[in-house]
Amino acid sequence: MTTIAINDIDNYISGFPKDTQKFLSQLRDAIKEAAPDAEEVISYKMPAYKLHGMLVYFAGYANHIGFYPTPSGIDKFSKELAGFKGAKGSVQFPLNKPLPLPLITKIVAFRVKENLERAEIKRKIKK
Repeated sequence: MTTIAINDIDNYISGFPKDTQKFLSQLRDAIKEAAPDAEEVISYKMPAYKLHGMLVYFAGYANHIGFYPTPSGIDKFSKELAGFKGAKGSVQFPLNKPLPLPLITKIVAFRVKENLERAEIKRKIKK
């Protein structure tokens, strides 16, 4: 990645090699498809999406794309993610294989539903 200031997602993606840019753009498109109302932001120097709180983050690395759908997103889809390296709130998609875009879309849709439900509960409590 280059050392340009990261102030938007286009800028972030453009700092990577062309092959990595392709993966990052595909991931971005899948997120936007599943969460069309989410706001694109840079958080922790990574692309991120907000909708009634943070939904997901992603980042490019030398050999993989990091996807961070929070621990609940990982837990819900643990069986489908079993073939990938990961941790409590993250998963690594290697650059030598296609991204599992349908799975990513499902995870983001789950996170949208989760955040909307949480926002509705908060709204009811405030009444």
